[in-house]
Amino acid sequence: MLVVPPVRVGEERLPDGRSLGWAEWGREDATPVLLCPGAATSRTLGLGAAAVSDLDIRLISLDRPGLGVSTPAPRRTFADFATDVRTFAGLRGLGRPAMVANSQGAPFALACAAAGVIGALAVVSGADEVADPRFADVLPPELRHLVDLSVNHPQKAGEIFAAFTAQTMWEMVLSGSPACDVAVYQEESFTAVYREALREGFAQGADGYARDTVLAMGRWDVDLASIAVPVDVWYGTEDAGHSPDQGAGLTARIPGAVRHLVPGIGGAVLWTHGHRIVRALLGRSGR
Repeated sequence: MLVVPPVRVGEERLPDGRSLGWAEWGREDATPVLLCPGAATSRTLGLGAAAVSDLDIRLISLDRPGLGVSTPAPRRTFADFATDVRTFAGLRGLGRPAMVANSQGAPFALACAAAGVIGALAVVSGADEVADPRFADVLPPELRHLVDLSVNHPQKAGEIFAAFTAQTMWEMVLSGSPACDVAVYQEESFTAVYREALREGFAQGADGYARDTVLAMGRWDVDLASIAVPVDVWYGTEDAGHSPDQGAGLTARIPGAVRHLVPGIGGAVLWTHGHRIVRALLGRSGR
C-alpha cells in the first residue's frame, strides 16, 4: 500500500490562459492512466507504488480548477472539466487514456466518459448523485439539508463549504470512516502524503473545494446513459458514506458498467486494492 510522492510535477497552460496542475508517477513512455482525485485533495496523492511499477503505467493526476495549483474557474461545470481534460490530453499526446476517479472525482470523470474524452473508467468509492429523488428518504437529515441547498440555493451551499479547511476535512474523514479505513489513513507514510495533499488542495482557499461539492451534491448534468466506454464501479463493503446503495443504482444507469464489491474495506479501497483496480481497468480498455 506504500504511497509515495510523484516523480514529476508541472502545470499545463490551457488556451484560455489558465493552468492545469499535474503530477506523474512511473515511466514517461509507459501506458498513461489519468487520476481524478477525491474531495479537496491535490494532484500529489496517487495510488500504491506497486500498482504503478508492476503494471507499468504512467499515472497522471490532475488538480481540478481552484485546487492545488490549477487556476480557479468559479462558475465551471462538469462539461468544462471534460473540455479541460480533452485539451490536456491533446497537449500531452495522450490520446484517449483510461481514467481512475476517486470519491468526489467520480461525477467529473463520468462527464469525461460521457464526452468521449477517455477510453475507459474505474469509479472507485464514487460520490453518488445524492440529489437523485430515489435517495430522498434515505439520507441523514443534515446531508439532506446540504443537498437541498446545493440544488435550490447553490450560492448559500457554497458559502457553507467554503468554511472548510484541510484540518476539518482530515477530521471529517477520520470520524466518518470505519476502523478498517482509519487503519489505512493513520499509517504513517500514508498520513503524511494524504495530509500534504489536503494542504495543497486548500492552498488557494476553499472556493475550489466548495464549487466541486456544490456540483457533486446537486443534480448532475451528465448524460450517464450516453456513456459508450467501459466503466467499472468499485466499492468496499464497509463503505457507508459515498453511496446509499453502494453504487447499485449508479452502475445500472451506465450502459455495460460492472460493479465490484470488495470485502473488508470501505472508502480506502483505492489504496488497499489499487493493483486489482488498475489491472481490471487496463483489461477493459484493451491495454
